[in-house]
Amino acid sequence: MPYPNERPRRLRRTPAMRRLVSETMLEPRQLVLPMFVREGAVEPRPILSMPGVVQHSAETVRKAAVEAVEAGVGGLMLFAVPEHKDAVGTGAAAPDGALNVAIREVVSEVGDATVVMADLCLDEFTDHGHCGLLTPGGTVDNDATLGAYEAMAVAQADAGAHVVAPSGMMDGQVAAVRGALDAAGHHDVAVLAYAAKYASAFYGPFRDAVESSLSGDRRTYQQDPANATEAMREVRLDIEEGADMVMVKPAMSYLDVLARVRDAVDVPVAAYQVSGEYAMVEAAAANGWIDRDHAIMESLTSIRRAGADIVLTYWAVDAARRLSGAGR
Repeated sequence: MPYPNERPRRLRRTPAMRRLVSETMLEPRQLVLPMFVREGAVEPRPILSMPGVVQHSAETVRKAAVEAVEAGVGGLMLFAVPEHKDAVGTGAAAPDGALNVAIREVVSEVGDATVVMADLCLDEFTDHGHCGLLTPGGTVDNDATLGAYEAMAVAQADAGAHVVAPSGMMDGQVAAVRGALDAAGHHDVAVLAYAAKYASAFYGPFRDAVESSLSGDRRTYQQDPANATEAMREVRLDIEEGADMVMVKPAMSYLDVLARVRDAVDVPVAAYQVSGEYAMVEAAAANGWIDRDHAIMESLTSIRRAGADIVLTYWAVDAARRLSGAGR
């Protein structure tokens, strides 16, 4: 048999050669660390379904924010675990609400050294766990929810957030948030839209992290996992409404959607490596079934390769240190 004329393996022969011809770059600045802050906590509380992730106290979130900045992480996404919830999510827009206090704490600690982002959704603050206000019949009232999002956006911007991230998948949410921010003089606060957010089974550990009160599911407003073309419509609408950046969530099972979005838009595209993705790798690694470090970097590289400019990941600091050589 004749020997092959083409030998692609020549370009894989050494680490230096592989580095030279690598097509996809993963850098610390592209990573965003999601962080949970528990109201009233005096010490961090471990999240059992997410080994290594905690609900922070006010003190430890400041320390963790500094560590992330020192590692070179590009941004922080803040979530809150409030002590009290009600039917309309009152704490979401309250200046002394758990999330707005956390934003002020983190911004006072790190300033503009990183990008401080805030999740903009009612689910953490409602006793029914849905992302919006409910009608008397128990369904989510899209348009009434938009008013709550407007108040929440202004409160987060007042607290110092650089970016607000509406994640409730309400129709018109980006236009409502952008209009409220501009009317309040917060023209420079950016909007990262959760534009294609799917009703996914991979959110389970996150609901532990925020101690969700959800009864039922969110399939009437989050996207059907079977639909990709619909995602493009959602993304288009969010950009037309003023989104500065758009996000696909989750990442792992929706890399095809991510690639389509990246090809279609001219704004930065983010993808969220969600809690279930994190938990699966950590659980498999704890059982010795996979190489944890290699799996982390491979998964993050795959998200970048599919087109994400920004990756939200609970491994942000770990990966950033490895990329800089500090974790090797």
